[in-house]
Amino acid sequence: MPQQLKIIIATGIYPPAVGGPATYAKNLTEALRKAGNRVVVLSYKLEKKLPVGVRHCLYFCRLVASLFGADLIIALDIFSAGFPAVLAAKIFGKKIIVRVGGDFLWESYVNNTGEALTLKEFYAKAPQLDAKHRLISFFQGFVLRNCSVLVFNTQWQRDIFRREYGLEAKKIFVIENFYGPKLDSTFPDKKVFLWIGRENKLKNTELLKSAFAEVKKQNQQIELELSSNISFDAGQKKISECYAFVLPSLSDVGPNLILEAMQYNKPFILTRETGLFEKLKDIGIFVDPQNQEDIKNKILFLANDENYSEYKRRVADFKFTHSWQEIAQEFLDIYSRI
Repeated sequence: MPQQLKIIIATGIYPPAVGGPATYAKNLTEALRKAGNRVVVLSYKLEKKLPVGVRHCLYFCRLVASLFGADLIIALDIFSAGFPAVLAAKIFGKKIIVRVGGDFLWESYVNNTGEALTLKEFYAKAPQLDAKHRLISFFQGFVLRNCSVLVFNTQWQRDIFRREYGLEAKKIFVIENFYGPKLDSTFPDKKVFLWIGRENKLKNTELLKSAFAEVKKQNQQIELELSSNISFDAGQKKISECYAFVLPSLSDVGPNLILEAMQYNKPFILTRETGLFEKLKDIGIFVDPQNQEDIKNKILFLANDENYSEYKRRVADFKFTHSWQEIAQEFLDIYSRI
C-alpha cells in the first residue's frame, strides 16, 4: 500500500470562491485524498483584505503553523501563495512543487499599463518596470529559482520560462490540465458566440467587440454574448447552449474554458498565442489576437453552416481525456523523484 503523505495545498482561492484556480485546488485536493493522502488546504482568508506584503507575512505565518509533519507543499500560484510557501519551504527544509498556471508579472503589467503585449512580446521587449512590477518580478524570480520543482500545464509556457529565467531542465515538468469526458448539450437556435471571463486588456475584449461590430455589417444573424461574474454552473449552462466559444486573449496559456467548451462539442475560436495550439491546431480555429480583421474573418467563417458542421465534427472526434486522478498521480510521481 502506498505511503500516506501529509500534503499542504497552498492556494490564493478555494471554493466557494469562483474561478479556475479555485476549481483546480478543490479537484486536486479531492483526488489526492482519494489516493489515501492527508491533505491540508491553506487558502487566503483575512489576507484578501490586506495590502501586498502584509498579506504575504500573515499567510507565511499560517503556513509555518501547518508545516509540522508535512511531506510536501503544492503551491498553485507564484505570487499570492507561491512566494510565502517557497520561503517557508526553504527555511524549514520542506519539498515544494509550484504549479505555474500563468504569468502574474506579465498579466499585471498589461492590465495596469494598457500595453497590448503578448506573453512572448513582453519578454522580447523587456519593458521598463515601475516599482510595483519590479517587486512582482523579484517575487516571481525568487519562487522560480528556489522551489524544489516547477510544474507547467503546457510545454509552450515551460519553454518560454526556461529560456527567460534560465531554469534547470531537471526541475521543470508538465502536467496537462483536466480534459473531461463528453457532456450533453443543446443544439443552438441562434448563432451566439459566447465569451466568459473578466473584461480587461489581457482578455482583448475591446478588439473582440470592434471585430464583431464589423461582423454585424455582413451578417445580422450572428450575436456576441459577453458574460462576466457568473457562477461555474451558470457558465456551464451558457456553454452548453451556445453556438460557439470565442477567446481571442492577447495570450492564454492553457484556457480551461476552451476544454470545457470541447466537452460540450462546441466549436471554438482561440488566440494562437496559447499553449494549446500544438495539441488543438487541427481541432479549432486560431486567430492573431492583435489583428481585428483576422478575428472578424474567422467569426464569419465559423458562422457558415458548412464550416460549422466540419469543426463541430472535429471537436466531437477529439476523445482525449486527462482525469483528476491522473493529475494527482502525476504530482505524486514527481514528488517521488525530488
